[in-house]
Amino acid sequence: MPVDGVELAVETVGQGPAVLLLHGFPHTRAIWRDVAPRLADAGFQAIVPDLHGLGDSTPALRGYEAPAVAADLLRVLDALGVVEAHAVGVDLGVGPAFALAAACPERVASLTLSEGLLGVLPGAEEFLRQGPPWWFGFHQAPGGLAEDVLENSAERYVRFFLAAGSRHGLPDDLTRVLVEAYRSRTSLANAFDHYRAMPATAAWIETWARDRRLGMPVLAVGGGAIAGATARQLEPITDRLTRHVLEDCGHITPIDQPGAFAELLVDHARSAGRDRT
Repeated sequence: MPVDGVELAVETVGQGPAVLLLHGFPHTRAIWRDVAPRLADAGFQAIVPDLHGLGDSTPALRGYEAPAVAADLLRVLDALGVVEAHAVGVDLGVGPAFALAAACPERVASLTLSEGLLGVLPGAEEFLRQGPPWWFGFHQAPGGLAEDVLENSAERYVRFFLAAGSRHGLPDDLTRVLVEAYRSRTSLANAFDHYRAMPATAAWIETWARDRRLGMPVLAVGGGAIAGATARQLEPITDRLTRHVLEDCGHITPIDQPGAFAELLVDHARSAGRDRT
């Protein structure tokens, strides 16, 4: 889908209220393959894009800071004729989903964030007590260091993260899709550009949170890594927060517990709809 100079790969499944599903790293829109059909069966339209420069989408033109990515996602909704959507972000997708809800609250019926942090907002101190995960600094290193180091080891690196992120293991066919998506130096560089934009995104979130709050219903879904830290960050800036930690689940919540995750999304979206009637 052409979006102001960027080509974003977008799949839609089902009819009804829109649910925008944003993936993380090292993922593509394929991680939603067991969640999107469940949403469609429940009477929703799942909108599933590849983030900028990842999967089948072209790189960002206006930077990888979450507000810039969110602005392009808003254009996707416009192109699809969607006035309002339930925004969902996992891992790397948490920043853009939050930015969309924060910057354009009139376009976001509800927000769901899973297994990702909101910059340096208070609440994640326990998770960060030994510092940020080591790969954050590696991915953010200037001069393309990470992609240079990994150019000939991309498959091993991606498989490491997929194995670490899932408690039950990914199906072989899905693993092959994700490995292939990150095999080239260019795809790695695009992914790490998302990480290199994180400090700017964190600064934007911190400034926004000084005197503003999220008015729409917000759901925080923890998994086996970040667990309740996202909810603790959200609590001071959210009027209506629901928190849930999935049992027997790793970091990639839509993969390890697709049925439970989809059920939470459906209940949250339906509750948001009832609140407005």
